[in-house]
Amino acid sequence: MHNNGKPHPPRQVLDVVVIGEALVDVVITPEGTNEHPGGSPANVAYGLARLGVNTGLLTSMGADRRGDALEEHLTGAGVTLLPGPRSQKRTSTATATIAGDGSAGYAFDITWDVKAPDLALTPPKVLHTGSIASFLPPGAGGVKAILQELRSQCIITYDPNIRPALLGSHAEARRTFEELVHLTAVVKLSDEDAGWLYPEKGLEETATHILGLGADLAVITTGPSGSLLATPAASLTVAAVKTSVVDTIGAGDSYMAALILGLLTRGAGGLAPAVLDQLGCMAAAAAAITVSRAGARLPTEDELRASLQHQPQLQSHP
Repeated sequence: MHNNGKPHPPRQVLDVVVIGEALVDVVITPEGTNEHPGGSPANVAYGLARLGVNTGLLTSMGADRRGDALEEHLTGAGVTLLPGPRSQKRTSTATATIAGDGSAGYAFDITWDVKAPDLALTPPKVLHTGSIASFLPPGAGGVKAILQELRSQCIITYDPNIRPALLGSHAEARRTFEELVHLTAVVKLSDEDAGWLYPEKGLEETATHILGLGADLAVITTGPSGSLLATPAASLTVAAVKTSVVDTIGAGDSYMAALILGLLTRGAGGLAPAVLDQLGCMAAAAAAITVSRAGARLPTEDELRASLQHQPQLQSHP
């Protein structure tokens, strides 16, 4: 794994396949309009490729200039786009309009569907999904079907990345989430996700509940307060890496990408406490790099390695 964010030719067998939306974030301010690649699953795939992981993305975009920009962004980092990505009439957008007083209004133009390739012939080591793609029909049904087909053949990771404005009722969204948790091995939420899904539970209670639904590992990130990693046998908190925060765009996706990298490289230790500590430290370091600079500029493999070498040993506690 020595990609460092540079393109590489597609390979037949992928270490990770990410399934989910790729979209354009449109930011409108009094000074003008800027557009940036977005979509949590696309960001995770981009982050994994920059970390040197052989990664494919199953998504859908439009055959338009925004789709062209997304494709260039992703393939330029080394992501392999799986067949059928340019199937939409137009590329999905998430628009934020920033007023002069700093207040923001949001509008979404998102269409999501997915045509599943035959991944069962050469299943990846890790299959990741989440965000809008796991909730929004008709594509959400396809995502669930793929997870059902491959759950016994690879590690499945899931980050719901809750967007309340795009979900149905709370009860319906929680039911959808829990049905997918039943099919996954690793579930990662932010504290905001956890609070929205389970307002009646504390974070440790939420982690325990997710494990009870069948997950092997539940991870809840809490920003500068670190992250909770829990299995049925152990639970620990890993501190965040101290850094100067420019913005938090892409922090959760960077954490998720590094967490997947850790799962791929953990060796024979399973999910022992020492392994949980390593996973949490690697993911915290990646998120710290991302928040220290503007936008979703996720770290390369060399940047993450250098950060881990220069960081003092992070403190974790049960």
